[in-house]
Amino acid sequence: MSMISLRLPDSLHETVRDLAKKDHVSINQFVATALAEKISALITGEYLEKRAKRGSRRKFENAMSKVADVEPDEYDRL
Repeated sequence: MSMISLRLPDSLHETVRDLAKKDHVSINQFVATALAEKISALITGEYLEKRAKRGSRRKFENAMSKVADVEPDEYDRL
């Protein structure tokens, strides 16, 4: 496991300390989890951008043409 030294503004340190306490975890665990969530979000965004570039309007319209043109059930309406 690696160790880093991190400088935080006092207000951010107070906030993370309070939130970690509420979550019943250490500040270290809270920050590690927050970092993992951010990394996951960025990687997911990159993946979706790559997938979107592979898409085509023609394929979309072809798939949509196979969907039945019926009214949704009452419980499924907006």
